[in-house]
Amino acid sequence: MKTALIAGASGLVGSELLQILLQAEEYEKVYALVRRPLGLQHSKLTEVLCDFEQLEGVQDYFQVHDVFCCLGTTIKKAKTKEAMYKVDVEYPLAIAKLAQEKGAHHFLLISSMNANPRSKIWYPKMKGDLEEKIKEIPYQAISIFRPSLLLGNREEFRLGENAAAKIFQGMSFILKDSWKSKLAIEAKSVAKAMCRVAQMDNKGVAVYSAASIEEIARAPHHK
Repeated sequence: MKTALIAGASGLVGSELLQILLQAEEYEKVYALVRRPLGLQHSKLTEVLCDFEQLEGVQDYFQVHDVFCCLGTTIKKAKTKEAMYKVDVEYPLAIAKLAQEKGAHHFLLISSMNANPRSKIWYPKMKGDLEEKIKEIPYQAISIFRPSLLLGNREEFRLGENAAAKIFQGMSFILKDSWKSKLAIEAKSVAKAMCRVAQMDNKGVAVYSAASIEEIARAPHHK
């Protein structure tokens, strides 16, 4: 029986992942790093209320097997690039380093389909920089997930993503399955793939494209 730490449990993928982890027989305890209570009750769940600027205060909860990082924000919500960088890069890095020091084995990160540290566009470059920094932390296994447009019911309204999702749904019937995941993917599929990859006996760094995420999520599950 393993233990898990999840950051970003109130987000689109994170909320789906939390439910999957709580139902997974592989985990006896799940710690959720949150700034506000989730309002969720479960015998396996411990909500860890914290300030992400002062994670040392809750470091005892970082002694886990698997760490799932689903943190991310938008420039609209963050207001500035500096604030967005904190949420998307600095907080994941701080969590990854602290958990590895406490003995965590596997770090699983949601990145971006176009992550590239050499990109001239700020967002994919930021995500690419995060990936490169995470890879330097000596985990037994690091799994990086690069989903396409995420589909699901968000608490916050995002005009651009909502419009893109509607366009995709209108076109999906004419697209081959191999193309669908390259354009958009259900948040629940990403969450399911993350949990399944965490159960694999992986070593080193693995990067999963949207197509491979969908393939893992759809594969028959053998206990």
